[in-house]
Amino acid sequence: MTTDFAAYIAGLPKIISGANTLFRSADGRVLLVEPNYRDDGTWTLPGGTIESDEGETPRQAARRESLEEIGLDVPPGALLALDWITGRAGGPPLVTFLYDGGILTEQQLAAVRLQEEELDSWRLTPVDELDSYLTAGASRRVRAALAALLAGTGPAELVNGRPAEGVAAAERS
Repeated sequence: MTTDFAAYIAGLPKIISGANTLFRSADGRVLLVEPNYRDDGTWTLPGGTIESDEGETPRQAARRESLEEIGLDVPPGALLALDWITGRAGGPPLVTFLYDGGILTEQQLAAVRLQEEELDSWRLTPVDELDSYLTAGASRRVRAALAALLAGTGPAELVNGRPAEGVAAAERS
């Protein structure tokens, strides 16, 4: 790598990228995990940072994070949502890839084992209770992903959990 190219790359805008997996029970509840590193008390879906410096793809990260966090090695299904998240306490934007983890069997649910260094607990949460556990943006993202899954429309393109086209239209007016 030449110095000029390295300087060019160093000067580019930065984003953080993450990947999550949406697991569900047979009755439609969503698997959430309670992180011990959050001060606001909110929960999240299994997932985390994409190790892109190590060549990891979003899909690989979703699978690795699910295995690390809840002990389940489930290949991610379809990409359900892509969310561009801004306004994170002065930090760079975050792009989140949300994959379908499918419906977990009773055996899989019984096999859930938490990564105790990061997580305190897990639960299956009815969709109508998501707002009580997730941040507003995360709740919107999960609902958009579930809607895309149900409609079979492909991934939802979101900005802070809202449809990207709606956000763009609001910015133009």
